[in-house]
Amino acid sequence: MGNTNLILHDINVPNIKFGDSLAKPLTEYSQKDRVDLILANPPFGGVVSNNNENNFPKTYRTKESADLFLILMIHLLKNNGRAAIVLPDGSLTGDGVKERIRKKLLDDCNLHTIIRLPNSVFQPYASVATNLLFFTKGEKTKEIWYYEHKLPEGYKAYSKTKPIQFSEFDTLKKWWKNRNENEQAWKVDIETIKKTGYNLDIKNPHQPEPEKQYSSSELLQMLHTSFTKSDDLLKQLKKELD
Repeated sequence: MGNTNLILHDINVPNIKFGDSLAKPLTEYSQKDRVDLILANPPFGGVVSNNNENNFPKTYRTKESADLFLILMIHLLKNNGRAAIVLPDGSLTGDGVKERIRKKLLDDCNLHTIIRLPNSVFQPYASVATNLLFFTKGEKTKEIWYYEHKLPEGYKAYSKTKPIQFSEFDTLKKWWKNRNENEQAWKVDIETIKKTGYNLDIKNPHQPEPEKQYSSSELLQMLHTSFTKSDDLLKQLKKELD
């Protein structure tokens, strides 16, 4: 499929290397392996096999493939090299090793832009929320611009018969060269991000919080909790009156 896709895009002799990119220890990559540009949609939502996480420094070891690929891509970029990659929301938040990986990204690279995509972009194959991350290696992140990509008018979700179209990014491309905050775009400074444990899962501040919809079981649990608290208060009051 990869060969066919490249041929269809006028690359007549594709140079694709077959293998697992995570199978090689990070220490075995040399300067000649570094690249100027990385465009990637790394596998996410799964775990690595064959103990490939041991090919990475202990502080960044995890079973989650997307996080390991992020470390690998940072490592493979040349100084001033650029990257545009797809990552799920799960890689933008979380503590422990996830936080350390995000800290490395922001310390080693200028993560200047995050495009927040609708959950249904990869339907019917996956329904997780994803993001486009754009960064340059060799300079620290000082601030991050966020841009929320909205569904076309009349759409409730993308689907196999109604996929995302390249033309939908025309508004984003115009904004890219003349950035300003609006209902779809906002920026966050690095100090704010540090205070939240390098959390990058930052919602659009210009949009109201969606009303929480509770399931029947959740409502019953809330009632049970409320009744339990009421019973405890009544018992305490009765004890004081006696």
